[in-house]
Amino acid sequence: MEKILAEHTEVLKGYSKRIEELSKTISRLEVVLGSIGRRWGRDLERAVFEIFRYVLEERGIEPGRIEKFTYVDVEGKYYRRGAKLEVDIYVHDEKVYLIEVKSHADYEDVERFYEKTSIIEKIIGRKASKLLLVAVHIDEEALKTARELGIDVIYSTVIPP
Repeated sequence: MEKILAEHTEVLKGYSKRIEELSKTISRLEVVLGSIGRRWGRDLERAVFEIFRYVLEERGIEPGRIEKFTYVDVEGKYYRRGAKLEVDIYVHDEKVYLIEVKSHADYEDVERFYEKTSIIEKIIGRKASKLLLVAVHIDEEALKTARELGIDVIYSTVIPP
């Protein structure tokens, strides 16, 4: 019986070591995937701005001058403590445009963007001249909600319910 117990103990030690190795591998993969996701997000935004360049220019927006605005609310003054707020911003002729880019925009994306812009307006101390959502695809409900909230929307396809 002791021999069997000793063998099982050794097997369990091996499993424990393997689980620890797998945990480390998973942690490294999470870092790599996060990096890929961030990179893909930036590339997607640039691609979407290029795709809709003509439409943006018709609205008086130069895609090459759109910048990323990032604010970390360290003290929780405007939002949650430590929250990171990001939006694209375009400033021209004293006008401020707050822009969100999505490959697929749904109702929650519209609601979050609207909420985020009101916080960012407080941070920058200015009311946005225009809120603009640029999406390759947008759900019909999201489009309706965006219009009701006064968000200008540029899109290629509306996805019905």
